[in-house]
Amino acid sequence: MTATRSVLASQAADYPRWFQDVIAKAELADNGPVRGTMVVRPYGYGIWELLQEAMNRRIKATGAQNAYFPLLIPESYLHREAEHVEGFSPELAVVTHAGGKQLEEPAVVRPTSETVIGEYLAKWIQSYRDLPLLLNQWANVVRWELRPRLFLRTTEFLWQEGHTAHATADDARAFATRILYDVYRDVMVDLLAIPVVAGRKTRRERFAGAINTMTLEAMTGDGKALQMGTAHELGQNFARAFDISYLSSEGTRELAWTTSWGSTTRLVGGLIMVHGDDAGLRVPPAVAPVQVVVLAVKEEALTAARTIADELTAAGLRVHVDDRVDQPFGRRAVNWELKGVPIRVELGPRDLAADVATVVRRLRATADADAPKTAVPLAELTATVTAAIDADQAHLLTEATARQAGRITAVSTVDEAIEAAASGWATLPYDVVGEQGEDRLGESGVTVRCLQRPDGTLPLNDEEPDLVAYVARSY
Repeated sequence: MTATRSVLASQAADYPRWFQDVIAKAELADNGPVRGTMVVRPYGYGIWELLQEAMNRRIKATGAQNAYFPLLIPESYLHREAEHVEGFSPELAVVTHAGGKQLEEPAVVRPTSETVIGEYLAKWIQSYRDLPLLLNQWANVVRWELRPRLFLRTTEFLWQEGHTAHATADDARAFATRILYDVYRDVMVDLLAIPVVAGRKTRRERFAGAINTMTLEAMTGDGKALQMGTAHELGQNFARAFDISYLSSEGTRELAWTTSWGSTTRLVGGLIMVHGDDAGLRVPPAVAPVQVVVLAVKEEALTAARTIADELTAAGLRVHVDDRVDQPFGRRAVNWELKGVPIRVELGPRDLAADVATVVRRLRATADADAPKTAVPLAELTATVTAAIDADQAHLLTEATARQAGRITAVSTVDEAIEAAASGWATLPYDVVGEQGEDRLGESGVTVRCLQRPDGTLPLNDEEPDLVAYVARSY
């Protein structure tokens, strides 16, 4: 039996404790000095960097350009859009003193940047030739969380936030939808191996100040929902508040239509909760900072281990050599298992004598048994490892998709939805739910995560007939 059972709570016995144990033991993050803040450790940040790079490429492919806006926003900016400030007021951190003096106007530490970016969109947009204006920034934001959890809800977190202005409502909607599918869902499915449900938020769940919020929802290992990314149609609300207008080709002054969209370090939390098991992390190879770790069992295997690592690196893999031969081998192996490194290549004197290496696939490990070990001839090692990397990436998605499908129950009443949400998700006609049903769900800690048409596509409004509601408890 693997030693990891002694250092991690089991998912079945205490899922929240298991989640915290994995973050700590896999050295992903630590609590910051101010309540609710987070220190992201190098291994956790390595996962975020790979996600960031992949996301950034896809965002730029849409035509958006990166920029940077101030962390501090004049408080008056937020008050220009009443629904926006009302939605964020409980979460705001406000600076009232600086330089030993009280500020003439308090400054808000950005919870999101619609207001400050809106101010500059109004300045930079003059005519229809300036549209669409497509901006993105990578930054940190602060939202004062009452019940913080690392990688899920922290007072400060890292994210990207996109902000765009368009000449028409149709163009704005099309761009926000493109971001949802071609950027966010593509990264979540193809890199994180996480299946997600795309849908429209209900009126009470949408972003403050938006006319439509589109979301991607993932199912965690304990059957709850986790919002992984959102794209918002802001209509002309912020354009009106900040006078984001342009001179049309006909010579008339028109208000722009704006969007905003964001994804955060919560993606790392989703990775943990969707793929982790009682032995620790299982990192999809596409976002693994270390795809292959080569462990030298004893000092005499070090030279061969480095040679193997060089060959695997030349094949395009991210490889690390564990040369800590002065430490017990079992402890090192458990450490890499906890971290969820997809492949371990173990090399000892007996392996060298037989001209083989021992390959261990993390995907095969469980908390009840050590991962099976396969002796692979050195001449076949690179091909074997590369094939295993591709196969395990695909398997994680297949496994998560099957688990999600098996824990979504079609029901016909709100009470049945509440019962089903105790262990998974429920679907039911939104006509059965309505606003009164949302109140009833809320009393039991359950929410409508999103709405879809029966064919799975996004509705244009909440009033469309025959909409399907996805209902779940959430993080």
